Amino acid sequence: MLYTIIKALHIIFMVSYFAGIFYLVRIFVYYKDTDEFAEDKKRILREQYTFMARRLWNIITVPAGIIMAVCGLIMIFLNPGLMKMSWFHLKLTFLIGLAVYHYWCWKKVLLLKALNGNTLETANIKLRQANEIATFILFLVVFTVILKSMAIEYWWQLITGFFVLVVLIMMTVKLVNKNKKKK
Repeated sequence: MLYTIIKALHIIFMVSYFAGIFYLVRIFVYYKDTDEFAEDKKRILREQYTFMARRLWNIITVPAGIIMAVCGLIMIFLNPGLMKMSWFHLKLTFLIGLAVYHYWCWKKVLLLKALNGNTLETANIKLRQANEIATFILFLVVFTVILKSMAIEYWWQLITGFFVLVVLIMMTVKLVNKNKKKK
């Protein structure tokens, strides 16, 4: 029973964490979108986006990430057999990728604060594409956890499907961005 409760909490805080990460990078995109605005509007919006990013990071994303990780560690403690399963090692590998993405987001939050309303040098399209990274990681982790050993057995089909998904999403992002520039 305890394991199931911890697992439920792990999933709830995973959803909260990803919601925070998804919206955070969107805020970076919105900040960058202000490049073409009049100075007064740009200053006000950038100040607001910086405030929103810091609050989202400190109040939702990081606490949810910590609780998610603690629940994950408790589940490993309660079920150490997980560490012997190859699918679980694959999940942990994807979580390393998530940790790198988390670090990138943290550095961007700090950068927004340090910019004091100045221009974010990262290209808009790069921010929009970076916004999809968390989606890819979420797909990888969820499919690995649901499929378990089948994720290892059918790895090449999953990788192929994943790359098709990545290409489709990236093409969609570029297409939307291209259409936005035409307007």
